[in-house]
Amino acid sequence: MANIASQKKRILRTERERVENRRLTSAIKTYFNRLEKAADEGDADSVKAEHRALVSRIDKAVQKGAIHRNNGARKKARAARLASGS
Repeated sequence: MANIASQKKRILRTERERVENRRLTSAIKTYFNRLEKAADEGDADSVKAEHRALVSRIDKAVQKGAIHRNNGARKKARAARLASGS
C-alpha cells in the first residue's frame, strides 16, 4: 500500500474506473450474446432491436473510453454482419 496520500487516492480512483470499464465491456458481451441468440432464432424484429441496443452500448463504451474506437468499430461491423444474416 502506498504511503503518499495522492497515490492512495489514485489507487482508489483507478479501482473505481476499472469496475466501471468492466461493467461496460461486460454489457457489450451480454448484448452480443443476446444478438447471436436472436439471430439463431431467426426473429427479424428481435434481431433489429438487439442490434440497435448493442450498437448503442458499444458507442457509449467508446465515448467513455472503456474500449478503443477501433475495437468498437470492429465489434459493430461484426454485429452488423450477424444482424444481416450473412
